[in-house]
Amino acid sequence: MKKRIWRTLISAAMLVSLALLGTLTTGAADGTQITETCMAYQKGSVAVWNDFAAAVGNSEIFTGRAPLSAEELENLTLYPGGMPFGVRFMTDGVTVVGFSDIEKDGKKVNPAAAAGLKRGDVILRVDDLPLESAADLTERIEGGNGAEMTLLCRRGKKEFSVRITPAFCTEENRYKTGVWVRDSGAGIGTVTFLLPESGAFAGLGHGICDAENGDPIPIRRGSISDVTISSVVKGTPGNPGELKGYFTPGKVGSLLGNSSLGVWGVYSELPALSCEPMHVASKDEVREGDATILCTLSDNVTREYSVRLSSVNREADGAKCFTVTVTDPRLLSQTGGIVQGMSGSPILQNGKLVGAVTHVLVNDPTTGYGIFLENMLARMPVVREGV
Repeated sequence: MKKRIWRTLISAAMLVSLALLGTLTTGAADGTQITETCMAYQKGSVAVWNDFAAAVGNSEIFTGRAPLSAEELENLTLYPGGMPFGVRFMTDGVTVVGFSDIEKDGKKVNPAAAAGLKRGDVILRVDDLPLESAADLTERIEGGNGAEMTLLCRRGKKEFSVRITPAFCTEENRYKTGVWVRDSGAGIGTVTFLLPESGAFAGLGHGICDAENGDPIPIRRGSISDVTISSVVKGTPGNPGELKGYFTPGKVGSLLGNSSLGVWGVYSELPALSCEPMHVASKDEVREGDATILCTLSDNVTREYSVRLSSVNREADGAKCFTVTVTDPRLLSQTGGIVQGMSGSPILQNGKLVGAVTHVLVNDPTTGYGIFLENMLARMPVVREGV
């Protein structure tokens, strides 16, 4: 069973590049504000597997997702996480994050805006050639000497093409399109579970997401680093708290997938494990009542803290399946409850791994949401061997 789910997760060398990290805040149906507890970014829709599939080769082929059978779930054991991890990633294409007019012949022009580009659009290709980075886009614009270019873009789930003619900026003596773009990002989250024999892991319980619409961004490649938590900003009503930390030098693994229900990858250097492996609870086994979570604060020791689960919705197939309320005085005194950076903190109940923390209520930091582990596993890759 473990082999079926995880053997496809192999380590590969990946380039990294840092950028800014945002936080996604949304409104619930009843008007209550909620926020994902870590890692929101600019733009995206689905995980991209082209580079990964090429690395796997012919013996193990990524074939999509398949729900786990009741027997597979019952027999599955995983090591709970609770330790922080850092992610650096490159996006698939470049994301439009803003516009800047160009001075041309005494007038302000903006070819990108005039062509119909909007903030949040993803530029995938230029004249039918894949776009590797923001620097790649700049080089092609400046090297085209003002010739018209065709851009293949994505807006939401739809792809479209625009024609754009760069304008010559006399002030900078080069051609420009008047658009600001971003091609990379970084952030901190919490590991939900690991398989030490393969190094595979999953975390967050939600995606690395667009700061505006909440969609998981398309990640082309990414790397994992260890993180040292340096301080905790305590959450208060209306102001979500935060785990602050820094990446330790070097890369300890690769990020291979990003979905709305979590991220996954593989460690090349395993972090210290906090407890023994546990069986996974099905949705039907999750009960309202006492439970615990594992997380790491500024002493950089993974500890277990008491919480209470309520409003369990076994029909939920997203990242908000039940309510999590922090009851442990130690955690409340240090964090005020659930804070940004705790996304992915594993939830334990009755000796089983039941899910992960995903969101916090902005107006009540003691309370947030959790995801069934069964839902996270349904988004993990499955392979077909011997093809």
